[in-house]
Amino acid sequence: MPDTPARTAAPESGTRPVDALLRRALADVRSSRAPGLAPYVPEHPFPWSGAGLPLAGGEARPGAGRGAGGRAAIDLDRVLRLSLAVPSGTPGRLRPVPSAGALHPVRAHLLTGPGCSLPPGRYAYDPRAHRAHPRGPAPDGIPPGALVVLTVTASRTVAHYGHRAWPLLLLDTGHAAAALALAGPRAADARVCLDADAALLSAAAGLPATPDRPDAWPGSEPELPLAVVGLTPVGVGVGVSVTAGLPGTLCAWAGVPPLAGTRSPRPGAETALPRELASTRHLLHHIAASPELPGGTWHPATRPGPVTDKTLQARRSAPPDDLNHPPGEDRLNRLLATAGTARPDGPAWTAAVGGGAPALYAKAPGSRGRLDVRASGDARPTLAHWAAGQQWIGGAGAVFLAHGCPGDAPPAVVRTCHLAAGYAAGAVQAHATALGLRSRPIGSWQQADLGAALGEAPGRDWIVHGLAVGASPPPGRVAPGFVRHPPTSETPPAPTPIAPTPPVTSTPAAPAAPPGEEERP
Repeated sequence: MPDTPARTAAPESGTRPVDALLRRALADVRSSRAPGLAPYVPEHPFPWSGAGLPLAGGEARPGAGRGAGGRAAIDLDRVLRLSLAVPSGTPGRLRPVPSAGALHPVRAHLLTGPGCSLPPGRYAYDPRAHRAHPRGPAPDGIPPGALVVLTVTASRTVAHYGHRAWPLLLLDTGHAAAALALAGPRAADARVCLDADAALLSAAAGLPATPDRPDAWPGSEPELPLAVVGLTPVGVGVGVSVTAGLPGTLCAWAGVPPLAGTRSPRPGAETALPRELASTRHLLHHIAASPELPGGTWHPATRPGPVTDKTLQARRSAPPDDLNHPPGEDRLNRLLATAGTARPDGPAWTAAVGGGAPALYAKAPGSRGRLDVRASGDARPTLAHWAAGQQWIGGAGAVFLAHGCPGDAPPAVVRTCHLAAGYAAGAVQAHATALGLRSRPIGSWQQADLGAALGEAPGRDWIVHGLAVGASPPPGRVAPGFVRHPPTSETPPAPTPIAPTPPVTSTPAAPAAPPGEEERP
C-alpha cells in the first residue's frame, strides 16, 4: 500500500493570506502577559441522552474485514479503552497523558462502517461510561472501517489558561489523535488527518457548522472539530488507494443528517459568554477552516516497535521529581527519531540535555544513529523561564522541543504545526514509556524564540510544545551523565552557547502540582 498522502483538489489561490487577528493572537500567547484569575469551571455533563451501546462484541460481515475467529477487524472497545477511555483509579481525569493540565477538552465522534464492533452508524463516545450513543445511520455503500472525528470544548481550558488556551486545545487534540492511532489494531491501516475543513468535519459528525449555535442546542457547549483518524481493515480495497477514499468517505458522512432527539438541550442554562472564551472559539473556528482542501491530507500512522498494549495502558504524566535523570544517548537518539518521523508535516524537534555535556541535540540529517550539537551549554534554566516559570524543568533529564511556526504563519500552518506537535509528543511519550522512561508534556511557552536564542533570525522558530523525559537511576547509584557524540558534519559550525536567563520577576513560578492535579502556567 503506498504511503504517499492522498489529497483532495489542490487550492486554486494558494495559502490563505495571513490576517491581523491571528498574528495578534500568536504574539499575545507568546508574550509574558499572565492569564487573569478566573473562577473554577466544572466539566459540562455528557450531552447525549440514552444509555448508550457497549463497544465490545460484534462480528464482521462477510467480506467486510474480519479478524481472528470471525470477530470484527476494528475492535473499538479495545481501541478506545487504550486511548480515550477514563483510566481506572483516576477520578476526575479523562486521560493519563494530557498536554494542557488534565482539562480533557477533547471529545470523539465515531463514524463506523462494516467490519467494526459497532453496527454501521454515527455515534458520540462517552469516555466515562465507555459507551457509544447512536446519532444516526451510516450512508449507503459506506466502506469498511471507522472514522473518529475529534472535537474540543473550550470553556474549562479557557477559564484555566485564559488567552493561552487555544494552542493548548490544539496540542491536546494532537495527543488524542496519537493515542487513537497508536491503539489501532494490527489488522487495520491507521491514517491521521490534521487539516480537513472544520465545516466538513462538523457535518460528518452531525454537528452544526459554526460554534455559535444557541438556537440549535440550548445550554450545550459548542464542539469545535479539529482532526480525524481513519481505521481501515487491512486488505480492503486491494488495488485501490485507501487514502484516496478517505476524503470521499468523510464527504459521504457529511451528507447524512444527525438523528433527531439525541442531544440533551438545557433551555435556560445559557450564560453570558466571557470575552476570552468567545475569542478562543472564533479563532479556532477561523484557523480550522480549509475550503481549499476540504478532505484534508492523510498520513499513515506507525507505532514505534517497542510500544505494546501494555505500554499504552501504562502511560502517565510523571511528577517532576521523577524526571531528573538523563535518559542516555541511545534512548535519546531513538526518541528524537520517533519525534522527527511521526508527522512529515510537523515541526522540527530538538532535545536539551543536562549531565556531563549539556547541550541542545538534534538528529543528524540523513543519519540513522548520530546526533548533532545545535548549541553548547545548559539550556534547561532558560527553558524553565520560557515555560511559564516552571522551575522543575531546569533539572529535567532531557527536554524534547517542537519548534517552528513563525509569527506570520498562515492559519493552516498554525493549526497543523500545533496539532502535529501534540501528535508527535504523544508518540514519543508512548515510546519513552516502552523504553522504561518517565515523561511529562509541557504545553505553555512564552517568549520562547529558539531561533533568536541561537543567533538566527528572530520570530521564525518558536517553541510550540515540549516533553520532559527522565530515567530511573539504578538502585543506590546515580544515573551516569550523558555522553555526547561529535557532530556528524565534516565542518560543523561552532556551538552557540545559550545565555542564562535572569530570574523571573514579573511572573513568579507556580509551584509544581501534585501528581494528577492541574498546573497553572
